[in-house]
Amino acid sequence: MAIIEMELNKIRIDENRGEQVIVLKEKSGSRILPIVIGIMEVTAIKMKISGVTPPRPMTHDLLYATIKKLGAELNKIIITKLEQNTFFAKLVLQIDGRMEEIDARPSDSIAVAIRAKAPIFVEQGVLDSISTNLD
Repeated sequence: MAIIEMELNKIRIDENRGEQVIVLKEKSGSRILPIVIGIMEVTAIKMKISGVTPPRPMTHDLLYATIKKLGAELNKIIITKLEQNTFFAKLVLQIDGRMEEIDARPSDSIAVAIRAKAPIFVEQGVLDSISTNLD
């Protein structure tokens, strides 16, 4: 199945519903994909985007530092499926010339991808089934 490159478009906080939403936008198109995430993950993403460095590493900083220390590279993340209103994702690591995939939540994957400056992808079928257009 084809994968489509996305970029973080915005972070919305719906105070009425108590939800935080990250909105991914198709890099070469107009489709967007909103994903509801937890407050801790949205905080970690916003801190990194804003250039705020905490005095001690947060969980996503720790994971990224561990990946680098082990000689691996975060090649990309892929949001792979949506089942019963839950998104699934994979971290795709390159280590010693091979690729390894690790199951992860999309919110954690995006938080680590932002730190690694790694591309964000979504499976074509997921995007086709739930995305909307900006216009």
